[in-house]
Amino acid sequence: MHELSLCQALLDQVEQIAREHGASRVDRILLKVGPLSGVEGSLLKHAYPLVAIGTLAEHAELVIEPAAVRVHCNQCDADTDATPNRLLCGACGGFHTRLISGDELLLANLELTIPDPD
Repeated sequence: MHELSLCQALLDQVEQIAREHGASRVDRILLKVGPLSGVEGSLLKHAYPLVAIGTLAEHAELVIEPAAVRVHCNQCDADTDATPNRLLCGACGGFHTRLISGDELLLANLELTIPDPD
């Protein structure tokens, strides 16, 4: 289950960011996961509590938003939505496309608790 190692890498990054900002805890983590990323969101959510124990993000809410599959058409120069199994241009139907999103695993946002500097 590679989601466990992905969670560990994610939490390493989250903790580093939290420490850089002087946070006492992480309240919410927002991830954007594309359907072509090879990551199962449900497995990531199940792995998260196991990896988060004892970290600043132990009680953080993990929110996973799906990212759209989008392609750029080399024929008509349009950027359009596509489906994971049909990377065709939505404007002209061409198949000479380049993936521009849908394969990402992105840490999009963190909500941190930062103590008042008294």
